[in-house]
Amino acid sequence: MTTSSSPPSRRRRPLRFARPAALVAVAGLLLSGCAGAGGDELGGGSGGHTINVLMVNNPQMVDLQKLTAEHFTKETGIRVNFTMLPEDDVRDKISQDFSSQAGEYDVATISNYEIPFYARNHWLVPLNPLAAKTPGYDQADVLAPIRKALTASDGNLYAEPFYGESSFLMYRKDIFQAKGLKMPAHPTWQQVATLAAEADGAKPGMKGICLRGEPGWGQMIAPLTTVVNTFGGTWFTKDWKAEVNSPAFTKATEFYVNLLKKHGEAGAAESGFTECLNDFEQSKVAMWYDATSAAGSLDGAGSPVAGKVGYVPAPVEQTKNSGWLYSWAFAMQKASTHQADAWKFISWATSKGYLNLAGKELGWSRVPPGTRNSLYTNPAYIKASAAFAGATQQALNSATPDNPGVQPRPATGIQFVGIPEFAALGDRVSQNLSSAIAGQTSVPSALNESQKLAAAVAAHYR
Repeated sequence: MTTSSSPPSRRRRPLRFARPAALVAVAGLLLSGCAGAGGDELGGGSGGHTINVLMVNNPQMVDLQKLTAEHFTKETGIRVNFTMLPEDDVRDKISQDFSSQAGEYDVATISNYEIPFYARNHWLVPLNPLAAKTPGYDQADVLAPIRKALTASDGNLYAEPFYGESSFLMYRKDIFQAKGLKMPAHPTWQQVATLAAEADGAKPGMKGICLRGEPGWGQMIAPLTTVVNTFGGTWFTKDWKAEVNSPAFTKATEFYVNLLKKHGEAGAAESGFTECLNDFEQSKVAMWYDATSAAGSLDGAGSPVAGKVGYVPAPVEQTKNSGWLYSWAFAMQKASTHQADAWKFISWATSKGYLNLAGKELGWSRVPPGTRNSLYTNPAYIKASAAFAGATQQALNSATPDNPGVQPRPATGIQFVGIPEFAALGDRVSQNLSSAIAGQTSVPSALNESQKLAAAVAAHYR
């Protein structure tokens, strides 16, 4: 995890996914039934003991790169050539290489969003048979929701998680105490709105809450969709009818937008994860609903709010839970001709041993969280993350990507709909809604325009 002392360029912006053009290209390949070429059956192939790994340049991966040569390569003799890119760029490059089965990269970081359609098109190597043959890997130790999210409909697991996250509500305990406010153990969104109004102005310039308003399917759309789910809405019905301007979707969106307008951060229409993190650390907001991964920064060494933050589950209305589920995970390209070496790297980077290594070498606050049950019984980790470890584990274990709302869904996903077209759709819808947050249009008008876009996607699937 990052800490507050990390330079801004290394702060992680969770859930920023591929640009629409890349997903449209992938969608076209999916519709044409493209299947990739296979590599040697766990063969070393040509080129000796060298593999190419393409991964996002998030802080946890930067740490992995630093530890690889000294430990993995020294122990195995396998050299790892890393290509690290920002999240939007890396997804474009992965989709291009894996969809064409060019085989330039043996391993890449993908997420639970891509797993269903990457697996369906035979672009990936199933990893569960390899894990079963690897002594000490302990696949069962991986958190069940994460493991399930990386498993395709054929029952095979196609990526091993490097870290995972859900979402929860963070709040300033000291501010609440000073104002005589009490945070419920399991808050509703209506209670959160009331608390935001009461905390507004608790300090000069402090607002009640920070929520993402920045356009992007991995920015505003992620938290907003969890609100839509728990208010009883959905993007699509199980028979692919678009519901973006339905009463429930509209009610949830108006609640979200109005909360931001009345008690949200300054510049809400341009605020994403990083902006809210900065606002919370600088005492500009009293509450923040976002990714569980933020806790490592807030309670990390040097943070101005360390020890002052409370963590409670994602707020709800009609559902029992509403936290999202997301994982950056390592997958192997089927066209790889270095599959044996690629698996050795994946199994090392996602093992219990790596978590212990990172904790000892870098500090436990920088250990990739949210993947293994054993991390949450590790005394060293629990001591370093006592404020948030339990809340994070609870959020991850209670996530329900197969049933995130009050009605059946046509595709999996909590904060997204698990179809390749959703990236472009979510981006377009978020632009409409960001205009509503900025006061340039109304929520109903924004959703009516968005409904047309969603209906076009739904018509294809019907």
